[in-house]
Amino acid sequence: MKSKLFISYSHKDSDFKDSFISHIKLLERQGKLFQWHDQMIDSGDEWKQSILDNINSANIIILLISVNFINSDFCWGIEMEIAMKRHENKEARVIPIILRPCDWHTAPFGILKALPIDGKPIITWNIIDEGWLNVVNGIKCLIF
Repeated sequence: MKSKLFISYSHKDSDFKDSFISHIKLLERQGKLFQWHDQMIDSGDEWKQSILDNINSANIIILLISVNFINSDFCWGIEMEIAMKRHENKEARVIPIILRPCDWHTAPFGILKALPIDGKPIITWNIIDEGWLNVVNGIKCLIF
């Protein structure tokens, strides 16, 4: 079965989102997952409804965590709230991916096991690609 990933991120972290997509591309090519994010909304579509439809149909919700995510009213107040409700109802797996050091442990998603391993922020890895590989391997554990 192909997993659908919804990617929630602050637009200030678009470069991180693009790196994440690059690293999961092989899983897409292998037919293991399909990823969706708000940059895939077509011209003329109602953007908010498109986001709600896709977050509610995803079986894996990725939260790209940074201070930018925490400070975004839309990420925090809408996407994260829906993600955590779907987690509580066992409708979706929610995976926080820690991009940069921030106070995420006390957030609602702080109860979840984060990636990379031990919640070590991506930017603190000596070789950034090793951090992303750790994330990919964590996702593989869910979809294989």
